[in-house]
Amino acid sequence: MIVNPILPGFNPDPSICRVGEDYYIATSTFEWFPGVQIHHSRDLVNWRLAKRPLDRASQLDMRGNPDSGGIWAPCLSYADGLFWLVYTDVKRIDGNFKDAHNYIVTAPSIEGPWSDPVYVNSSGFDPSLFHDDDGRKWFLNMVWNHRSNSVGGQPKHPAFAGILLQEYDAEAGKLIGEVKNVFAGSPHGLVEGPHLFKRDGWYYMTVAEGGTGYSHAVTMARSRQIDGPYELHPDVYLFTSKDTPNATLQRAGHGQIVETPEGAIYHTHLCSRPLPGTRRSPLGRETAIQKCVWKEDGWPYPETGSPVPEVRVPAPTEAEPAPPQAKEHVFNGNTLPEEFQWLRTPHPERIFTFTGSALRLIGRESIGSWFEQALVARRQEHFSYRAETELDFQPTTYQQVAGLTAYYNRHKFHFLAVTWHEELGRVLTILSCPGDWPDGRLSFPLEEPVKLPEEGRIGLAVEVREAELQFFYKTDGGWQPVGPVLDASVISDEGGRGEHGSFTGAFVGMVCFDTSGSAIPADFTRFAYHPETDG
Repeated sequence: MIVNPILPGFNPDPSICRVGEDYYIATSTFEWFPGVQIHHSRDLVNWRLAKRPLDRASQLDMRGNPDSGGIWAPCLSYADGLFWLVYTDVKRIDGNFKDAHNYIVTAPSIEGPWSDPVYVNSSGFDPSLFHDDDGRKWFLNMVWNHRSNSVGGQPKHPAFAGILLQEYDAEAGKLIGEVKNVFAGSPHGLVEGPHLFKRDGWYYMTVAEGGTGYSHAVTMARSRQIDGPYELHPDVYLFTSKDTPNATLQRAGHGQIVETPEGAIYHTHLCSRPLPGTRRSPLGRETAIQKCVWKEDGWPYPETGSPVPEVRVPAPTEAEPAPPQAKEHVFNGNTLPEEFQWLRTPHPERIFTFTGSALRLIGRESIGSWFEQALVARRQEHFSYRAETELDFQPTTYQQVAGLTAYYNRHKFHFLAVTWHEELGRVLTILSCPGDWPDGRLSFPLEEPVKLPEEGRIGLAVEVREAELQFFYKTDGGWQPVGPVLDASVISDEGGRGEHGSFTGAFVGMVCFDTSGSAIPADFTRFAYHPETDG
């Protein structure tokens, strides 16, 4: 059986592509660098990270992009001996404007080399590229109408003004011919995320609707002509959780069809798993997959007959899901472990390097910066986990801070930090921003900082048990708790700004900042992530 979600922890907007026996899923990475995650599988059950293709300045520079800006809704396809990746770089998300720029990169294999981007348009986000069987290529994206009251985290239907279609000339690297608005969506509204699939002369369009919160849905329509008119699916929604608040997988929407070599079809979709008894999803929007069947009316339907997404789904072949594994790293090499990313900058040498015995973070701007901050972290993939690290850090001013953070964005994080105090010298403190949007004001849960030895390494740890977070530290002895139990649920999509305001997921990792401008380093010798199996 396939056990959903197949890509746990912040892997939204799945675009699936099959090449021979190999399946690939591309997901959004927003402000995290390198851009776009591509996972690979041969059985639809077990997936591994294969590539993050947008990994250099000529492809992507997100310095200054806001929280939850950056790479939205990639589309991965294969044609003419090449992989084609279409993506949006969103430079603004608040107010009436989105400032969303769409690009295409190509590669002969998933591993690369991936080309520099070709600019396509900026009329809206969620682009996709469809390769028709006559050799023509068609570019789709939703069109954004700024003449509405859809502002910030309050999406309104008039801003989502339909799905645009235009032919793409790959040789010339540009759109050609007439641009046409081919689909306005269903009455549910907020149409976005278009993908096309062709079968028996029909063009099937999958879109996302209802916003990416708890009213999200996968809506389907079809037409004999690629430019419409499109008729809605008899059930309108292929998948949705909007009417089943007790379903395990919530916020189901935004996905794509794939066909197996044997002709079976599956449909990916994003989803989330709120903490029990809450509407908060620290793991962000994850990727799931459902089995579908064609019926006599020529439409696909969920195999279960219900649009409510299933946790356990029949797999196309015999395969067992791999159990969750602890990850422990000693930083004695010169490469970053694959699960780690950083924020925004295409110049990682400015924020981290390797000493041969440690990962050295170079203190730059504050933990709240949108430009250049030394924060290297990995996704939280389980409701409960323990993470540990060890660092050597010698601050000489309170403006120099390094440590371990449970982080979502600039207004949602908890940070166990080594810093300096005028009277106590080197100390341990906690910086917390429990959802204070838009200002991002800090709180300091420790009444008094903890005095540390003047020199030597410090061990830092965090345990998250669903909605509760506890920090720990050690010097020469064993682990000791430090500070009160903090609210882990705020480090979630819905924490702080609310349901439609943030689109990534919780991370845990290492951070160093130096707002004095001295660029003091912090050396992290190890990092461990120990999951607890979710029920």
